[in-house]
Amino acid sequence: MSEVKVNKISPRSGTTVTLGDSGDTFTGSQTVANAALQGSGQITINGQAVALGGSVTIATETRPNFSSITPSTIENTQTSCVIAGGNFVSVPLVTAINNSTGATVSADEVSFQSASQITAKFTLPVDGTYKLYIENPDGNAVQTNAVLTVSDAPAWQTAAGSLGSFSAGSTISTITITATNATSFTKTSGTLPTGLSLNTGSGSATITGTVSSGITSDTLFSFTIRATDAEGQTADRAFTINVTTGANNSGQFN
Repeated sequence: MSEVKVNKISPRSGTTVTLGDSGDTFTGSQTVANAALQGSGQITINGQAVALGGSVTIATETRPNFSSITPSTIENTQTSCVIAGGNFVSVPLVTAINNSTGATVSADEVSFQSASQITAKFTLPVDGTYKLYIENPDGNAVQTNAVLTVSDAPAWQTAAGSLGSFSAGSTISTITITATNATSFTKTSGTLPTGLSLNTGSGSATITGTVSSGITSDTLFSFTIRATDAEGQTADRAFTINVTTGANNSGQFN
């Protein structure tokens, strides 16, 4: 190994000194100050100048977050849903993503109430479950799991009003009421004639029993039946049953 010791290397002409050829490696034992490097030995991170060997604190991005949607089950017609969460910025983009097909549908309208609440109006023509994608104007976003269900509510097939007229003491084998998509039926108000009961089923329910002979005057019984589907959607319908008694304790005068 050869060693060359000099105090100064100067160009013979011009202002450039070339050491070796392209690809050669030079090993030195001296430290080069940042100020001696082109650009003063700095790099730029997110708009901040950082010296080589230095450090910088990079601000974290603030993403929106999701906690709930109300209601969480809707029909195909336009429905307003309140979305709760955090870090919302006026006004976010809200998109529903079909969990099965991946098809996306943008909200018809989004209104901003606060950093923790927005309202989105959806018209989703295809039944199914949907994820939500919520994106703030700065591009920060969140995607939820499947949190929104689109399903047809129960639809009554039995007309409201009278289910018939029956004599006190008569036996009713079956009065059937039906509603599509319903999985259960309950009486929410009113009174059935004494002796009759509601028997729930899937898609239909029956009213059966023997009308009490203790009913001594003609009476119109009014009540409301609620049909409920698997998603908890409901539809109410009002009905009546008339109970007749005929002439009782009559007398004759000559």
